[in-house]
Amino acid sequence: MGLLARVRKEWFIIGIVLVILSAKLQPSIGVRGGPLKPEITIAYFAVSLIFFNSGLSLKTEELTSALLHVRLHLFVQSFTLVFFPLAVWLLLRVLSLSSIDQWLLRGLQTVSCMPPPVSSAVILTKAVGGNEAAAIFNSAFGSFLGIIVTPLLLLLFLGSSSSVPFSSIFSQLFMTVVVPLILGQVCRGFLREYLDRRKLPFSTVSSVVLLLIIFTTFCDTFSNPSIELEPSSLFIIVIIIFSIQLSFMLLTFALSTRSGSGFSPADTVAIIFCSTHKSLTLGIPMLRIVFEGYEHLSLISVPLLVYHPAQILLGSILVPSIRSWMSSRQKAVKLSALQPV
Repeated sequence: MGLLARVRKEWFIIGIVLVILSAKLQPSIGVRGGPLKPEITIAYFAVSLIFFNSGLSLKTEELTSALLHVRLHLFVQSFTLVFFPLAVWLLLRVLSLSSIDQWLLRGLQTVSCMPPPVSSAVILTKAVGGNEAAAIFNSAFGSFLGIIVTPLLLLLFLGSSSSVPFSSIFSQLFMTVVVPLILGQVCRGFLREYLDRRKLPFSTVSSVVLLLIIFTTFCDTFSNPSIELEPSSLFIIVIIIFSIQLSFMLLTFALSTRSGSGFSPADTVAIIFCSTHKSLTLGIPMLRIVFEGYEHLSLISVPLLVYHPAQILLGSILVPSIRSWMSSRQKAVKLSALQPV
């Protein structure tokens, strides 16, 4: 693969690096009260655009075929939104005794509270040949569920700024997340044929807006001289993130393939990716809403920014191995079915 092709494929991860560097060089552009007016343009318009775009692009009819696989859905959602945050909370009880930056550790807890993404888990499940319909349903349903559950988990584990009442958090989430999603779905009902025919770049639009949100988040950090990010703490956090991802992938694999689980190899693939991946698209806007007023907001956001490319990188590396395993299991099932009783 040539350099240009590689840049096109990884443009979003490159974009994250570039907007953080830009925020470091010119933090005054994206701070509150600055030229971009992020307290209005980001808090309301940018976040609303992301979720309107999601509602417009989400093919609800594709989810109906996977709707009745209740056991799989319960496994994914309970692992993602119950086991994951509890396990990380226990891990952080130990890590809090170390010299790792405490705000980065809080960021790890925010990662654990996020729902599955609508993009990477589905893409990787499809690449392997797993149960794509189940991945689509759980990613979409998890995102909807996350609108309610994730803020509750964040407030439970981390608390919130005293300047942002609990009621204000949910009213802003409702107006900037729920309402745009519903409007997007309504518009899709009228424009379905046009949207299916034109194949508009919904994912690219959301990613560009997300880069703008990341830029303003880090402008706040770099404009505050009292905040410093220690390279050693960041390096340790990266190692911890990869360790968590790999451990939880192995755990979901073991649980979903045990005798009597009732899951097919294709189901297992969807479970592995949907249960361990976390949404950056929902996460960053939600952190801005829930932790508005925190001067360490961007440090809290760092683990989520690391987790996103890490889950794509690790998932992509494991695709050939998982595909090979699934093919061998499917062949074994077919051979056993042909054996005379």
